[in-house]
Amino acid sequence: MIQLGKLFKDYGSGTSIGPVDLEIPTGGVTALVGPNGAGKSTLLTMMGRLLGPDAGTVVIGGHDVTTTHPRKLATVVSTLRQENHFTARLTVRQLVALGRFPYTRGRINREDERIISESIEFFDLGSLQNRYLDQLSGGQRQRAYVAMVLCQETDYLLLDEPLNNLDMRHSVHMMHHLRRVADELGRTVLIVLHDINFASHYSDWICAVKEGKVVEFGTPEEIMTDETLTRVFETPVTCHDGPNGRLAVYY
Repeated sequence: MIQLGKLFKDYGSGTSIGPVDLEIPTGGVTALVGPNGAGKSTLLTMMGRLLGPDAGTVVIGGHDVTTTHPRKLATVVSTLRQENHFTARLTVRQLVALGRFPYTRGRINREDERIISESIEFFDLGSLQNRYLDQLSGGQRQRAYVAMVLCQETDYLLLDEPLNNLDMRHSVHMMHHLRRVADELGRTVLIVLHDINFASHYSDWICAVKEGKVVEFGTPEEIMTDETLTRVFETPVTCHDGPNGRLAVYY
């Protein structure tokens, strides 16, 4: 479980995140949704200890994120930021292998090689593993970054907009893989999404954020209503029943 207790970040000039009190269940996929600038990415980066809060607590899998030793925390939770840039020229396999660093400190053994290969195959990157990142399409490169996070073998994966700059086909492909991470590997996946329809179709839980506050938390069936989405996004929304859940149409 991920537990936030009065989590708060002050940016000054009247801009702040929180205080947020929230419990995210263990297992499945939870989507953070909301308007641009709502604070979704800030919340996620504070959970992953990539940004320090001004007050409050984050406990993930029973570990206090603030006080747990970084090396130990890296075996509990892994985080993928929205922007990822490596100055070194890496192959897909070299990138994915970085996920083993909390365990190996750079000394990879046979067991690590097995885990690296499994992570590569899980994201259908086997034929590309010796290609350099700058030789890949945007969708292929994004899958490689998420494979690196998977290779870290943590129970909790925090992903900040992994669909960013992906077209529809690659977005569907990515969400299908992340759903498998939760269902087949038993991991807890927390993901920032802009598309509420992807959240509805692939998530077990939806957390709606607005103006730095969590305003709604529930199942897709509970969140995907005209009234709720219109209030969250401040634009008229009509939800329709579709073959795979509810779909939101904006006006």
